[in-house]
Amino acid sequence: MENKETAPDISAFLASAIHDMKNSISVLIRFLDDNITKLEPAAQREAAPMLYEVQRVNDNLLQMLAIYKVGNEFYPFDLAENSIGEFVREVADQNKSLLDYLGITLDIDCDEELYWYFDHELVAGVIAHALNNASHYTKDKLRLVAKEEDGELVMRVEDNGRGYPNQVLEAGDAVNKGVNFASGSTGLGLYFSSMVAKLHQNRGKTGSMQLENGGAFGGGCFILRLP
Repeated sequence: MENKETAPDISAFLASAIHDMKNSISVLIRFLDDNITKLEPAAQREAAPMLYEVQRVNDNLLQMLAIYKVGNEFYPFDLAENSIGEFVREVADQNKSLLDYLGITLDIDCDEELYWYFDHELVAGVIAHALNNASHYTKDKLRLVAKEEDGELVMRVEDNGRGYPNQVLEAGDAVNKGVNFASGSTGLGLYFSSMVAKLHQNRGKTGSMQLENGGAFGGGCFILRLP
């Protein structure tokens, strides 16, 4: 009988390639972050959008890799206790350079005494992506909120832009209802955020992701709820 070679696992090759690309993009991000300050102010303003774009690509690669690992059931889900004050400051610091270059102020409103159980890496990826995305659409202000409401940890990223258009609000609603909206420019981030939220379950409750308009600044609001 003729032996047939087993078809290669293409998804594994893609995951490996994504991991390599992510590492290369991380080197580029560090280079830009370290050297933009050496430029003249006018050149800094021109270079800042480049930093935004490479961070956006890095976010997408991280999201795809996490989705692949979760889908194949070998993501090391790490449910651990986190200080909300420390977590919020850490995520804010990671995005500080880009926001400074873009002339965007970030207001923080969090409960410094609050502790919560969640996967630090996944949730940090969700909030960092929300901040990065909001920085592209805001006028000049962002707000990061983290507080307990009705027995849930609620994290909000708000901006003072024009708000989400209807098709984006509908996309967020579709993702939460289980509709596959993983294609398109907004779909991957929404799918990833919704996936992370639903991985967090406690006492019969499941996390959720929501988009709306309004908030303290009257713009777009990204909301993550964790039980």
